Amino acid sequence: MSVTPFKLPVVPALKRQSYLNLYKRGVREDGRSIRAPRQLEIKVGVLEKAEGSALVRLGNTQVLAGVKVEATSPFKDTPNQGVLVVHAENVPLASPMFEPGPPDENAIELARVIDRSLREVRAVDLEALVLRPGEKVWNVWVDVYVLDHDGNLFDASMLATMAALLSTELPDFEELETGEVVVKRGTKGRRLKVDHSVVTVTTAKVGNYIIVDPNFEEEVISDYRLVLSFDENLRIVGAQKTGSGGMRAEELQEAIKVSKEASQIYFKALEQVRGGGK
Repeated sequence: MSVTPFKLPVVPALKRQSYLNLYKRGVREDGRSIRAPRQLEIKVGVLEKAEGSALVRLGNTQVLAGVKVEATSPFKDTPNQGVLVVHAENVPLASPMFEPGPPDENAIELARVIDRSLREVRAVDLEALVLRPGEKVWNVWVDVYVLDHDGNLFDASMLATMAALLSTELPDFEELETGEVVVKRGTKGRRLKVDHSVVTVTTAKVGNYIIVDPNFEEEVISDYRLVLSFDENLRIVGAQKTGSGGMRAEELQEAIKVSKEASQIYFKALEQVRGGGK
């Protein structure tokens, strides 16, 4: 249920030129600068029956993330680590272009970018998810739902995922004599151990300009988009390019620079979540 390139609407050349004229003056149609993200709002604890949840609004783009855990057997090659799985879905009501059915390559790409970025920096302490070494661990499922699509699903989805993980509280459990682990749903045991925060910053090239946090129309008229993942130390822990336009070395350097600057806004918002703010 995702956008495929041939379904994207055509933005008239006149509209593209109007955007370029604004960029030339350093502003955009919504009044922000070409390097500024849209207004960001994060609410956590929005799903009562999830172990962790967050609703993110980035401009008019809205993404919901929920975390559920279950006691399961570890993978054979990592017997002393828990499991983290990220799944993304574009809800049909989010855009006229989203259709019912299994996630297509774009939704899969979204989930993989989030998953790889978290794993690269070991954001979640998987060793802390062990219930009984070699036998039982917590399996942490993160489900990401795009509710309203107005561009830049990567940044909004990563923020929702991180906020949901930061607010996750593992339930209590009981070990029976048979060895079975019974999860006590509705209880709150300890907070999920999250060692690092990760954000993505998406830039797009439109004409000769590199812009931060493109909205939907800006994505359509862009030559390419670059998604960079950062940890809190501003190390690049992931990168994904979409679109067929070529990228020059100086464009990459500019994209890295402006993305690092924009990431500070995202990290500040996540710090409020980590500290208990909503």
